[in-house]
Amino acid sequence: MNILEFAKQMELDGKAHYEKLERETPVVGLKKIFSILAADEMKHYAVVDAMASGVMMEMTDSTALENAKNIFQTMQIDEGLLAEMKTKLDGYRHAMKIEADSVRLYEDIVRKESQYGSPALVSLLERIIEEEKKHYNIVENIHYLIARYENFVSWHEFDRIRES
Repeated sequence: MNILEFAKQMELDGKAHYEKLERETPVVGLKKIFSILAADEMKHYAVVDAMASGVMMEMTDSTALENAKNIFQTMQIDEGLLAEMKTKLDGYRHAMKIEADSVRLYEDIVRKESQYGSPALVSLLERIIEEEKKHYNIVENIHYLIARYENFVSWHEFDRIRES
């Protein structure tokens, strides 16, 4: 499998994982974020697929980070839902790994293409890298939100035990 075919598969895997997280989350705002991330992964797939066919295509800028910021600012999550979501931390960590792996893969391609490849291809790959980094940041923040809640609950329960 050549490297662009591998990249296409990574994008499809990322899309499938975000769709799974979207189905599993009980929080409407997070569903929207995961939907946006899945759509971005499909957009990346289309760009890489075109590259693999020797075609350079334009890529629209992602609005995932801006949308996520807006959603986070207005999102209300009740404590019961947060408790349920703490069981999904592995899924968020896996999404972070997918994004980090994608960044590394594209950075490797850019290093190789920078020497002998097309500057337009390098520029397009660098845009994908920036979007993947934004995706990582979004999922990291979701993970932090849920993990912080889990740590607070654990600390609070421990504090009660000490008072008994």
